[in-house]
Amino acid sequence: MTNQYTPAKVWTMDNENGGQWASINRPDSGARHQQVLPQGKQPLQLHSLATPNGQKVTIMLEELLAKGAAAEYDAYTINIGEGDQFGSGFVDINPNSKIPALLDNSTNKPIRVFESGNILLYLAEKFGHFLPIEISAKTEVMNWLFWLQGSAPYLGGGFGHFYAYAPEKFEYPINRFTMEAKRQLDVLDKQLANNQYIAGDEYSIADIAIWPWYGSLVLGNLYNAAEFLDVTSYSNLLRWAKQIEQRQAVQRGRIVNRVWGEEWEQLSERHSAADIDAVLNKKP
Repeated sequence: MTNQYTPAKVWTMDNENGGQWASINRPDSGARHQQVLPQGKQPLQLHSLATPNGQKVTIMLEELLAKGAAAEYDAYTINIGEGDQFGSGFVDINPNSKIPALLDNSTNKPIRVFESGNILLYLAEKFGHFLPIEISAKTEVMNWLFWLQGSAPYLGGGFGHFYAYAPEKFEYPINRFTMEAKRQLDVLDKQLANNQYIAGDEYSIADIAIWPWYGSLVLGNLYNAAEFLDVTSYSNLLRWAKQIEQRQAVQRGRIVNRVWGEEWEQLSERHSAADIDAVLNKKP
C-alpha cells in the first residue's frame, strides 16, 4: 500500500479534503445562526428534504391521509447544503441537526419528534395504521425498522459517500462498503423470497422505512449504482421495490421537499393535497 496514512496523536479538522459537504461539516453541535422556522396552519409541521430519510416521513404521511387519518401537514424544505439544519429554530426541534424533524401542534403542548424511524413509530401509534397490535407481528416490524436504522448509515454514509460523493475514488473504502451494501441487499432479498412485504403479509412502517433507501437503490434512483451492485441478481427485492413504487401515496410522498430533478417531481413546500396534485399533473 502506498501513501499510507498515519493518524496524528490528536485529530484536527481538514476541510480541504472533506468533499461535497466540507463547507458545512464541523465536529460540534448546536445552532450556528438565528433562524425562525415558518409555521403553517396544519396540525403537523414537517421540516425536511427529500433524501431517503426525508421521504420516509412524507410517504408515511401520504399513506395515512390515503387511509383517511387526520394527518394533514405542512412541509417546509430544509436546505442542508446551505446549512439550514443549523438554524436555531430547527435545532430547537432536533438538537442533532439532521432532517427530518416534526412538530406536532395538535396536542396541548407541542411535541417535537426527531429521528426518521422514531417519527414513523410516533405517527403509526398516533393514528393506528401500519403497525400491528399483536405482539409477535409488531415485534417483527420493529425488527426490520431497527435493522434499517442500523444498516442505512453503511449504505449512505459508507457506500454512497465513497462511491458517489468523496472528492477522490479510493479502492479500499469502496470495496469495503460495497461488500456490506451487497450483504444487506442479500438479507432483504432472502427475507422477501417468502414474504410479500418486509415483515410479512402486511404493508408496514418497515416497508416505508426501507423503500426510500434500498428500493430506490435497486430501481436505479440512488447513487447511479444499480449496475455496479448488480441489482438484477436480487429478484425478490426488485419485485418488492417495483410493487411499493406503484403505490399512489409513495408517488406522492417521494416528491415532497424535493428541489431537484424533473419539474413534475419537485415540490419544495406542501400545505395541502392540491399542492402535490398540481406538480404530478405536469408529468408527461
